[in-house]
Amino acid sequence: MCTAAAFAVRRLAAHGHDLTIATCGLGKVNAALAAGLFGADADMLLMTGTCGALGAAPGAYWLAEAVQHDYGATHPGRFRRYRAGDWPMGEPGPESPGAHFAAMSDPGLGLPHARIASGDSFIACPDAAADLQSLGATLVDMEVGAVAQAAARLGKPWAAIKAVTDEANGDSGGSFQTNLTRAARTAGQQTEQLVAML
Repeated sequence: MCTAAAFAVRRLAAHGHDLTIATCGLGKVNAALAAGLFGADADMLLMTGTCGALGAAPGAYWLAEAVQHDYGATHPGRFRRYRAGDWPMGEPGPESPGAHFAAMSDPGLGLPHARIASGDSFIACPDAAADLQSLGATLVDMEVGAVAQAAARLGKPWAAIKAVTDEANGDSGGSFQTNLTRAARTAGQQTEQLVAML
């Protein structure tokens, strides 16, 4: 049985809100598990952190939409994407591929909006990045899509702010390491501003 002790958790009050901050770790399973453990009693779910760029400029982004790029069905010579949680067989729904989960309305934070593609793989290949751009995504990560799906199942609004560390290409690993602290700090500062606006 998994408990909240599985995550590093900090509880605090800020800007008139009681916050539970859980460090979920990498990947969709960790993100969804944290969302499930802490989301049931929350008014909303908020994800922050870093991401790769799929043609987007460096900086922080309000994630208006999230898709899970690795959810679907493998057929000979192709991978067919479906909306995460839908049956991955037959004809994809009217929004597939690229069916997304929509975030809550931006309260006016002033960040550029983006669609993020989430999956359990670190994208360090221009060809893979181009494939994800075909979903309308300009950013890529390993968590937001799972939090968005968990929020939908819980009936909770969600929001996400992420800052770019790398270009999702052959240099991604080095760029990620070089830019991680700066990008995480930028995302954290924007998230604090968001909490103050809510």
